[in-house]
Amino acid sequence: MAETEAEIKARKEREKDELYALDISGVAWESAPGTESHEERVEIARLPGGAVAMRSSLDPETVLRYTEAEWTAFVLGARDGEFDLK
Repeated sequence: MAETEAEIKARKEREKDELYALDISGVAWESAPGTESHEERVEIARLPGGAVAMRSSLDPETVLRYTEAEWTAFVLGARDGEFDLK
């Protein structure tokens, strides 16, 4: 049986709550190859279940977290040029 719109919304909210409840203090942060540690860069950390955390090297205390589905949608959109600045 397919989920109703309300059930989908509730599941996504629950997944987000669980994702932000994770202790990520010991995760390994990665940045693009070839960037130096003193350069401004975006860093990502892989989390359980395919989720990803992302932060700026200039503001490492502010961390955004994405479910696997959100991250996949972002990566595919970026590859397709959906976020290219005009």
